[in-house]
Amino acid sequence: MNQPRKIDSVVIEQLELDCVIGVNPWERLVNQRITIDITMDVDLLAAGKSDSIRDTVDYSEVVKAVTAEVNSSSYRLVEALASRVAEICMEPERVQSVEITLRKPGAVKSAAAVGVTIRRSR
Repeated sequence: MNQPRKIDSVVIEQLELDCVIGVNPWERLVNQRITIDITMDVDLLAAGKSDSIRDTVDYSEVVKAVTAEVNSSSYRLVEALASRVAEICMEPERVQSVEITLRKPGAVKSAAAVGVTIRRSR
């Protein structure tokens, strides 16, 4: 009996961007650093054989789109921003699911960062 093939992933780690994010009045006045980890589940079998960008997800295009959204955003909640980033990452048809971890370093004095991890799929 054939086992189903496990899906492959395109990964973008520790994307560092600045944006307005937060619910406190002072947070609405300054850009803050966030970090984003993105894992897009994609079947990479064809790309592995063809060695062609047409058979995969162009991670540079994903980074450009996410960067443009984040830099111009002013969300209050990391949950809302992470959800929007997930929507952007799901735009390429080849992406079957995505996991986004969005962190806000220094948001809590006693923690290196706080954040959320969300998962979306077709």
